Amino acid sequence: MFDTPTIANAIERFNVRPRTEGAMTPEIKCILPYGKTMIGYACTAKVSASTPPTQEQLENWMKYFEVLQKTPRPAIALIQDLDPEPVGSFWGEVNATTHKALGAVGVITNGGVRDLNEVKELGFGFFAKCTLVTHAYIHIEEYNTPVSIGGVTVNPGDLLAADRHGVVLIPREIAPELAAACKLAGDAEMPVLENCRKALAEGREVDLSQLKEWRAEMGRLRAKK
Repeated sequence: MFDTPTIANAIERFNVRPRTEGAMTPEIKCILPYGKTMIGYACTAKVSASTPPTQEQLENWMKYFEVLQKTPRPAIALIQDLDPEPVGSFWGEVNATTHKALGAVGVITNGGVRDLNEVKELGFGFFAKCTLVTHAYIHIEEYNTPVSIGGVTVNPGDLLAADRHGVVLIPREIAPELAAACKLAGDAEMPVLENCRKALAEGREVDLSQLKEWRAEMGRLRAKK
């Protein structure tokens, strides 16, 4: 399993988007790690907790769960909190357990999460803006719709990866080739890493002219298709 920096480096090899796009902003933090890189397909919804829900909004829960059950596995819940600042958590022990029982491995949200001890035992990934105490008037306003989280627009079914470094959107068109590209991305760094590690093990500093050569070789390998 590759980490998200390696995945991000690998995506660059395909030139399918600018390097400044596709990674969520640092406000989306790893509150509870999944244990390894969390990879899955997006099941999306928009929520709010600042006002009581209508009857129609209450009925959205089961409709959303129906969509989740049809999402490719593994699924990740992508939940956009519409409130200016999160005031109520969609996420706690009950919702995390329910989602895991329906095939989800974690959540990515610009809202808050709670019940950390219980969810840690569950092994469900929490990637969120903050922690919260209450659920307030939390309800689903929309589901199975594009969401905006951490500066990235995510569509239903999109593929994402998340770990303690952050969250990255994986372009679907290059997904079948991504594992091989991750291996190449890691291998490309070896001219610098192996030679610097050798110098450290021998208790000496590297020569700058050699370092220039190693970095040039790294650049050539990174550019190689």
